[in-house]
Amino acid sequence: MKAMILAAGFGTRLWPLTIGRTKPAIPFLNRPLIGFTIDYLRRYGFEDIIINLHHEPDSVRQQIGDGSRFGVRIHYSLEAPEILGTSGALDNVRDLLNKETFAVVNGKIITDIDLATALETHRQKSALATLVLKSNAKRERFSEVKITDDHRIAEFAGFPTANQPPTTDHRPPLMFTGIHLMQPEIFEYIPRGVFSDSVKDVYPAAMADGKVIAAHIASEQSSWFELSTLQRYLEISLEFLAREGRNVVMDEACQIDASARLANSVLWKRVRVEANARLTNCVVGDDVTIPAGAEFSHAVIVRADLAADGERPEKALPAEVVGKNLVVKIG
Repeated sequence: MKAMILAAGFGTRLWPLTIGRTKPAIPFLNRPLIGFTIDYLRRYGFEDIIINLHHEPDSVRQQIGDGSRFGVRIHYSLEAPEILGTSGALDNVRDLLNKETFAVVNGKIITDIDLATALETHRQKSALATLVLKSNAKRERFSEVKITDDHRIAEFAGFPTANQPPTTDHRPPLMFTGIHLMQPEIFEYIPRGVFSDSVKDVYPAAMADGKVIAAHIASEQSSWFELSTLQRYLEISLEFLAREGRNVVMDEACQIDASARLANSVLWKRVRVEANARLTNCVVGDDVTIPAGAEFSHAVIVRADLAADGERPEKALPAEVVGKNLVVKIG
């Protein structure tokens, strides 16, 4: 079976970590984030994988290559000059996906959701598409998905609120995990050659036509992490580190002075932390030098020259130039 990993987005909420790289190409525990998705798909027999690219496409190509070191075959789909959206991305490669059931997975997640069980649901429901959902017990800022009694998608709703009245069965709201299973017939509802979105454009049209868009609810025991903001990137990194009894991770060629103090922090490649500097709850990008005696807490730090054009994406957090570094406060 074939699968597609969506990796074309700009990653504006992860800026400045996405300067020079697309979101799925950022390192997570010293591996490219998209590598976790490739491993996940391969475990379930998906060895032919398409990756769509738009923003900083070489940042993925250089790290993933042809996929051979991951045990898969990679086909890249470049979207240019404009990005095409989640369904426009499929339209761009419909000739590669029009033979059998295929999967589509967002490239910014890490999960162990049982995809084989989701495939069983997809087949049992004779669904045109199946969306993998999970409960949102913490009522985080993910759009709610409402379903019918027979587990068909009924509505894509807004964000849940803390004071939202409970459902009649007292279950938490459901959210979409970014994992889809589809039949080739889905292309009948995907417009040709234009931007289109699966949730906003394609699925509603198919549902209005009476097609089955099924819901598979992942097991409560399964894990799922979505790294789309700076705060979530740091929190999830620290959660994974805590499992190993660590609270700091450093990539290659980092230099840390013996008098420096680091806690709950992520250091990318070739970071230098000088004498008596302090880092707490920080993410530090490639080639950054933390000067002697400097103290940073709850911050993302990259080299200031990376943002020399002065442009900050609309959804990005405010930044401040401190010496030779660009600092974004988080948390």
